[in-house]
Amino acid sequence: MPVSLYADVHVPRAVVDQLRRRGIDVLTAVENGQGASDDAALIRRALALGRMIFTHDIRFKALAEQMQRKGEPFSGLIFAHPLHVTIGQLVRDLELIALASDPQDWANVVEHLPY
Repeated sequence: MPVSLYADVHVPRAVVDQLRRRGIDVLTAVENGQGASDDAALIRRALALGRMIFTHDIRFKALAEQMQRKGEPFSGLIFAHPLHVTIGQLVRDLELIALASDPQDWANVVEHLPY
């Protein structure tokens, strides 16, 4: 089963648009009415929706790592520093994750891009 993604407010629209053109299921926090929500609320929302979060926000990554240490469940988080990756790299790596893995592979995992 493909991985569905949840893009937080820091993800450029171009990434979301390109993923959708490739048939990847992406929901943004803004589209989901969560644009003003804090990171903890977003991580809970993504878990409830069964979606893996993608972000450029280092504080969001730190929250997920803290949850890992505490053994608190989340649906997985993908982090990419915006200065270290291009939009094209992000789209290719996120497409690979979405199509070549299953959601349960990412439970409670923090992944860094680019590959």
